This record gives sequence, C-alpha cells and structure tokens, in this order.
Amino acid sequence: MKCQWFHLFILYPLFSALSASEGTLMNPFTDVCWECLFPITVSSVNVTPSYQDQAEYSKYVCFCSGKPPKAGIPLSFWEPTRLVDVTRHAYKLIGLGGVSIGNETIKNRGTIGITGDGPSQYSFYHVHWYTYPIFSLLGLFADFTCVEKADLDLAYLSELDPTWYDDQLSLIMNAESALFSNPLAQLTCLTDCTASSANKPLDKLFWCAGCEGSLYPFTGSVAHHVGTAQASYLLVHRVIAKLHRTGFMKGFDEKEFCEASYMPIIKKSLYKTQLIYPIPQTKGSCHALGKSDVLWGTGKAFPVKGEDFVYLLWIKKQCCLDAVKPAATVGGVTW
Repeated sequence: MKCQWFHLFILYPLFSALSASEGTLMNPFTDVCWECLFPITVSSVNVTPSYQDQAEYSKYVCFCSGKPPKAGIPLSFWEPTRLVDVTRHAYKLIGLGGVSIGNETIKNRGTIGITGDGPSQYSFYHVHWYTYPIFSLLGLFADFTCVEKADLDLAYLSELDPTWYDDQLSLIMNAESALFSNPLAQLTCLTDCTASSANKPLDKLFWCAGCEGSLYPFTGSVAHHVGTAQASYLLVHRVIAKLHRTGFMKGFDEKEFCEASYMPIIKKSLYKTQLIYPIPQTKGSCHALGKSDVLWGTGKAFPVKGEDFVYLLWIKKQCCLDAVKPAATVGGVTW
C-alpha cells in the first residue's frame, strides 16, 4: 500500500505538467467529502441519527456460512470506491491528471450540437471507469470484510466499447429498453425525479434516471442535452446500470451482510455521488442518482476548462462484523 501511494505522489507533478489545461489527480485528503460516509447503521440502529438511512434493516445479528461459520454484527456504511470521467475527449483520462493514452479523431471525439428538427441540443461523451478504493489505499477499516481490497486501476474505457457509440447495437444488447421508450413510461419518471431530488430514488422505476433523462439506451448519446452537468450526470447513471447488466458490478440487498450478489438491474439507492472536477464538492451531503442538477450543478460547469467532469462514487456496503475478534482484542488476545 505504501508503494502505491509513493507512486501516486511521484506521478502527481508529471500528470499536472501534462495536463495544465484540463484534468485532476484527486487528493484523498482534501478533495473527498467525508460526510458522505454517513449514515452508519449497526444492528439495525442508526448510530448517526443526524443522517437519515433510507434502508429499513431488521437484523440484529448476522450469520455467514464458511469454515467455520461466522456470527457477527450487521453493519452498513458508505464507501468511496470508484471514479468516473465524463469527457468530450477520447482517451483523455481526466481523473488521472488529463493524461492522454490514445489518439483522438473526428470520428471518436465527443460533441454537442443542435438536432436537425428543432432547437433542442444533443451531445455525446466518453466515460472512463476507475477502481479507486480509498479506504483500502489509506489502510482504513482493514478488518471489515466488505471494504474493497483492490488497487487503483482503469477498468472501463467507452472508446473500446462499440455499444457505447451505437444506439441500435445497444438496443440489441438491452432489448428491454424498447418497452420504456413510450411516453407513458417516461411520464412516470417525474415521480422518480421528485424522489431523487430528496435523495430517495425509486428503485422500482429502474428505467428512469430521475431528473436527468431516460436511462436507456446505455450509450454516450444524450438526445435531450439541457446542460453539461445534466448530461454528464445522466451518463454516470447509465454506465453504472450498464456495468450492473454485464455483471461487472454487484450489490447488497437489505438482508445480505455476508457477500454482494449479482444484480443485473441497478439498485439506485446503493449509490451516491460527489463531484471532484472541475470544482470539488467537499461539504454537505452527496447526491442520489437522478437528483436534479439545478440543486447541485449551478456554477459547476463553465467554458473550456469546465466542460469535462470527474465524479467519485460512494457505494452502500454491508458487513457481518466479526463480534469475536474485537472482543478478543480488548481482552488482550492478538491475531
């Protein structure tokens, strides 16, 4: 772990020099809104009552299979584990200082334009997905089984995914999107918009992206581009849903405390976001998926250096905390 951080701090000046115009290398000490860790629930009791937990837990003790089986204390909290770039520039890693790892062409670059039949705008952006397990990198909560043990890594590049460019190809891969393209299905998203803006997204309306637009198709095309903050936030939502569909991301049900399970349909309430770039959000609560950008995005986007975005994802984690180990440690037994 020390070696990883040594490499990051050595590379920081290099990334800064390469990307004086755009991009950032997130500082985990100054750029993270640590309030987003809350609420914390232990044995179905919210120990941080000033932060409301939307989940309804009912377990006071948890049991996990294994050799030997484990009994423990149910624990839930939020962990920052992913960074997401939303950028107009192909192969430009905004979240790693703006360094470029490939060639941008007219064909693969992002765009914002006017639709042919009216004044409404459309746009296309690329998305980059990083594993960034801050707790693990900082050595925090090392005994918690649900804290992600991984390295900083670039895990997904939309430039290499042909379905990100093509709405029709995405429709073939996600045929259910045809069911939700009708006006009635989209009208129900007004309810999700209202709920998401109160940080209570409706998981049952999984085809809705709250106030930001339609979750489908899982591509980089935004048919109704209202603003850069709105478009970028919609694509964060889409890429999470896309990675759930492919099995790349898993999640916890409210009754699961031993291991995350395959979740092909996104559960929106398991995620909240924090803006890192162009202007870090370091105070206040993080935002639920679908929350209106009017409430958080005003002044966050601006011409030239403020048209690409980096978001930190906080993911709801649930653990069966070993009750024996802490008690033995207090009693003087070492492990």
